[in-house]
Amino acid sequence: MGIDEAGRGPVIGPMVLCGVAINEEKEGELKKINVKDSKVLTAKKREDLSGKIEKIARHTVVIRVPAHKIDTNRKKGVNLNQIEALKMAEIINMVRPDRVYIDSPSYNSHKFSDYLLSKLEDKNIEIIAENYADKKYPVVSAASIVAKVDRDSQIEKLEKEVGEPIGVGYPHDEVTIKHLEKLARENKGKMPRYVRTSWDTTRQIIRKYEQRKLSGFIKNIVGK
Repeated sequence: MGIDEAGRGPVIGPMVLCGVAINEEKEGELKKINVKDSKVLTAKKREDLSGKIEKIARHTVVIRVPAHKIDTNRKKGVNLNQIEALKMAEIINMVRPDRVYIDSPSYNSHKFSDYLLSKLEDKNIEIIAENYADKKYPVVSAASIVAKVDRDSQIEKLEKEVGEPIGVGYPHDEVTIKHLEKLARENKGKMPRYVRTSWDTTRQIIRKYEQRKLSGFIKNIVGK
């Protein structure tokens, strides 16, 4: 099995984790369709490959962690690496593969592996957690593709529900930032559940709104 995520860093939308399990002899089929790290593929290519991967895979498991759940966990002291590990453990416990390759979110892959192993029901499962595993192991590349396709579909769905462009959801996206600023103005500093309020980007936008509101209030008082 290979496990990877999409949407770890965005300020909007869910983090999506995917586990792709294959029979070992099927790895050649993943190489044949030329799976790669999802970040180096176009959206169209990812869509095309996602369907092919699901036909090759023995199991494909997708778990979404909504923005408000990420915020709730972080308030409880559960950091993002731990959230990932807990969800990866859910996927592994469902399928119980012999070996798992993971794109480690932590520079300390051994520490991450130990934490993950502590959450597994079967302690005999072999865990191989490495940075950039999505570039090295085809089964992890496959998981990264399926996760990214699902994350993108969730953002498209959210955009339709909101009724306006929200961008890709990352802090570097101007469309995303404009959307957050509009939400702060219209909702008086409150954010909907699809926004990660524990992110610095969101906090800064809310703080800016509150400062402007206070500044306007003081101006009104002085003017009177």
